[in-house]
Amino acid sequence: MVFSPKTLSLLVLVALGLNALVLIVLVSVGARGRSRQAGRSSPVSMDDALRAALEGRAQSLQRLEEAISQLVSADQRLAESLRGAVQRVSLMRYDAFDDVGGRLSFSCALLNERGDGVVVTSINGRQDTRVYAKPVVGGASEHNLSEEEEEAIRQALARPRETVEAR
Repeated sequence: MVFSPKTLSLLVLVALGLNALVLIVLVSVGARGRSRQAGRSSPVSMDDALRAALEGRAQSLQRLEEAISQLVSADQRLAESLRGAVQRVSLMRYDAFDDVGGRLSFSCALLNERGDGVVVTSINGRQDTRVYAKPVVGGASEHNLSEEEEEAIRQALARPRETVEAR
């Protein structure tokens, strides 16, 4: 069974709370037991029972700490993977030629968090369509960019990651 990091974090907090509650109950029961059994001796003292319960709780806490450590490392791996993923997208539609309408030409920037990626441009004419792809590093390209390509890159870098709209 696989839990999300948020669910595991919640389970860890619940387990820690329950451990604290058990510890408080055991301490209060131990104190009452000692006052009742002041004159009598028992083969298993309350200290031994309390010690065993605390050791069990300590083992549970250690397992939880290991689980948290695994979650932290998984979170770090995911964060590193996301840095290279396409997160910023912008699409610019336009008429490349005066005699061709319908805004069928476009420039689309597909960038990661650092502004690295590609800008793809499709120029639609009456007789043919041409597609160009130019690499982008840090929000710029070593190739000549059209105004529409520059605008697509600028909008992709400026826009919040969740928002993608076609113009």
